[in-house]
Amino acid sequence: MTYGYIRVSTEKQTSDNQRFEIKRFCERNSLAVDRWIEETISGTKNIKDRQLGRLLRKMKQDDILICSELSRLGRNLLMIMSILNECMNRGVQVWTIKDNYRLGSDISSKVLAFAFGLSAEIERNLISQRTREALARKRAAGVVLGRPKGSKSKSRKLSGKEAEIKILLAQNVSQSAIGKIFGVHRLTVARFVKGI
Repeated sequence: MTYGYIRVSTEKQTSDNQRFEIKRFCERNSLAVDRWIEETISGTKNIKDRQLGRLLRKMKQDDILICSELSRLGRNLLMIMSILNECMNRGVQVWTIKDNYRLGSDISSKVLAFAFGLSAEIERNLISQRTREALARKRAAGVVLGRPKGSKSKSRKLSGKEAEIKILLAQNVSQSAIGKIFGVHRLTVARFVKGI
């Protein structure tokens, strides 16, 4: 079977680009994705807590896992290597589009996986380091960082729902339950309730 794997870290990100890339790649290579796995979760989360972990446990020899790039599998070298190692031990192939390589069980695949994983982690660390240095430089120059005081948006997620929330609170509905009703976190409800 051929699986298309898509991961974004937050709800604000879109998975459309990854899906488009995988579909285009499959068309060019006369492949069809039998099943799509799409999740919104940080790549730093334990693989067991992700849909990818459940997928890997049921994949069989000669199955193909296609993703847009190696970083979609995980956010650090050890996690990526662990996933690739499990795939190679099971005889599962991993194909990436942007990195443009195919991983099987041969030694060159293992070397490539290590090299790409290492370079991806080094790149992330360098970006993080440059960001910290730039922020430190701005602080030293007296620039006030962050959102200016009093600039919070006047419109909030629960704006316009004051009456409904008051009724639910009067009926002793918990803030957690109210959060589930409106699709927000309980702490968002707690902050909102303080203001009404």
